[in-house]
Amino acid sequence: MTRNVIEWIIAIVVGVVLAILLSKFVVTKYNVHGSSMYPTFKDGDKLIINRMSKNLNTVKRGDVVIFHATQQRDYIKRLIGKPGDSVRYKKDQLYINGHKVKEPYLKSNKEATAQRYLTEDTDVSKMKHSGGNKRVPKGKYLVLGDNREVSIDSRRELGLVNKDRMVGKVMMRWAPLSDMRFKFYPHSFDEVN
Repeated sequence: MTRNVIEWIIAIVVGVVLAILLSKFVVTKYNVHGSSMYPTFKDGDKLIINRMSKNLNTVKRGDVVIFHATQQRDYIKRLIGKPGDSVRYKKDQLYINGHKVKEPYLKSNKEATAQRYLTEDTDVSKMKHSGGNKRVPKGKYLVLGDNREVSIDSRRELGLVNKDRMVGKVMMRWAPLSDMRFKFYPHSFDEVN
C-alpha cells in the first residue's frame, strides 16, 4: 500500500512540474479583453497561445499575436510588419515591401465605418519607436488591431513593439465552444511571408 501511495505522489508531482513547464515555455491561456480585434475576436473569448512560436521564430506577418504592452497589460493584435519591412497604407490599401496585401478580416469593419477609409494613410516612419525610418527597425514589430477605429496599436501611442515583449501567436480559440477555431492567418499574406 505504501508503494502505491508513493507512486501516486510521484505521478502527481511529475504532472504538476510538466504542467508548469508547458505553461511557462510551450503554451499558455489568454482571455480577450476589449474590442480591438473585433470581429475576429470578441471580448471574453478564451485562447491558447503558442509560446514556442516566439522562440522558434515562426511568427509570420498576418498572425495574431499576444504581447506585453505594459507591465500590467497584455494586448492582442495582428502582426503586420517585421524587422526590415517597409509598411504603408495608401487609400485603405496595405503595402508590405511594395507588395499589395489584401486584408479580408477587415471586410465587416470597412462596411460599418462612417469614415472614407478604415485605415488612414501612414507608413513606418510616422510611428513611435521608428526613429523616422521607412523600415521597421531591428528587434521591433508593427502590429494593428482588426477593429482599426478603436485599436490602440502601432499607429497610435503604442508604436512599434519590441520583440522581447512578444508572448506568442494565437493557436486556437477554445471558448465559446460554438466559436472554436484554430487558424487566424489570412493566406493573402503568403506572398510577403
